[in-house]
Amino acid sequence: MQIEQLREIYNKSVSNRKWTKHCLERMQERDISIGDVESCLQTGEIIEYYPDDFPHPSFLIFGRAKNAEILHIIVGSDGYTIFFITAYFPNTDKFEKDLKTRKE
Repeated sequence: MQIEQLREIYNKSVSNRKWTKHCLERMQERDISIGDVESCLQTGEIIEYYPDDFPHPSFLIFGRAKNAEILHIIVGSDGYTIFFITAYFPNTDKFEKDLKTRKE
């Protein structure tokens, strides 16, 4: 699945969007809005793919929040619904300076 397909699922209908409790809790803790997550999805790129995640394959997306700050979101999809799993502002503890490449 490509980023364009995830955007299409998201844009097709509000009923195609599912927010996990974990995601909403982390967003609140980290002061990340739904608009920030939407901006990340609409402007971002898939930087990691987890095809074996259960119950659906998932994706780490690198994008920008509404204020242009770099944001990561993890989403899953069954091809019909997009599941928002978590969102966070990346740092260089786990990622290289580009905030796209995971440190070994």
